[in-house]
Amino acid sequence: MKKTMKTASLLLAAALTAITLTACGGSAAQTSAGTTAAGTTAAAAVQTTAAPAEKEKSNDFKVAMILDSSVSDGGWGASCYQAMIGAAEESGWETVYTDNVATADFATVMTDYAELGYNLIFAPGNQYTDAVKQVAEEYPDINFALLNGTVEADNITSILPDAKQIGYMAGALAGLMSKTGSIGFIGGMELDTTKAKLECFEKAAKKINPDIKVSSAYAGSFSDTAKGKEIASSMISTYDVDVMFGDASAVDTGAREALAASENRYDIGQPGDLGSADNKIIICSVVTDNAALLKACMKDVESGSYGNKTIYGDLSNGCLNIGTFSSLVPDDIQAQYKEFAEQIKAGTFIQ
Repeated sequence: MKKTMKTASLLLAAALTAITLTACGGSAAQTSAGTTAAGTTAAAAVQTTAAPAEKEKSNDFKVAMILDSSVSDGGWGASCYQAMIGAAEESGWETVYTDNVATADFATVMTDYAELGYNLIFAPGNQYTDAVKQVAEEYPDINFALLNGTVEADNITSILPDAKQIGYMAGALAGLMSKTGSIGFIGGMELDTTKAKLECFEKAAKKINPDIKVSSAYAGSFSDTAKGKEIASSMISTYDVDVMFGDASAVDTGAREALAASENRYDIGQPGDLGSADNKIIICSVVTDNAALLKACMKDVESGSYGNKTIYGDLSNGCLNIGTFSSLVPDDIQAQYKEFAEQIKAGTFIQ
């Protein structure tokens, strides 16, 4: 492991030390730490969460998450953050995160956590792949979990929810719920997993309704809420889209704002269960149990058997499931959707 600690690491270390001392009492604390990369100072929100008291003595393992959007974005970032917190609480690990990180700073922030000796660095998206590969090679004693990644190395485990099943599930529900015969998909970046979701979203919707029209667009960002609203507004006004599905984190939040401004327009959430019975926008969610997948990574770290594998999540192992239905989804459509989900699970929905 490298022995030279950068200025950024010193600043982050000081902030984390202060937080850890506060968190030892069993409560969570927040502060900010400045990180410096290539002469640029970026504000980074940092939080640690102490494990339950009965688990504090079980180990000294720590996990850090890096995020390009916000942990309170109401979508992907928030769900991945909650997955880390859930897995850590069950495993007795401490947690910390840095969010709103610019792409150019991915490797620098990961390096900071590697310098601090974090046992596991969680990168929740394929967009972090290059940075993970770079820092993992420089720090062979630090473990990395890459969500939606396809990289395997001695200290890297890829966590891979089934993108095809996710796309099929969202497309089937969109096809069942659309009244205008026009649905939409917004992606953040043209990643392989996002393209697979879009392809299967369209296939599933067209199986339900062969005449349905599918509009799609990429925001070129995971954090541009205004862009999401702009794209969704355009789809609504131009194509009369009435059901949407997004794979774009905070961008999806913007799309929901546009849907909320029109009547009878709905969204399908992911990866957490973002809806509720009284939700008038999110009619249901395609839920990925990232906490279970991340917990499996933590077990491998603890047992010393980490790396060189991909942990898959799908309907068959319970790491993918149907979220809470809004009361706007009629009982007969709920029943049909559940039947289609069983077919997707069995591999008979689309052959």
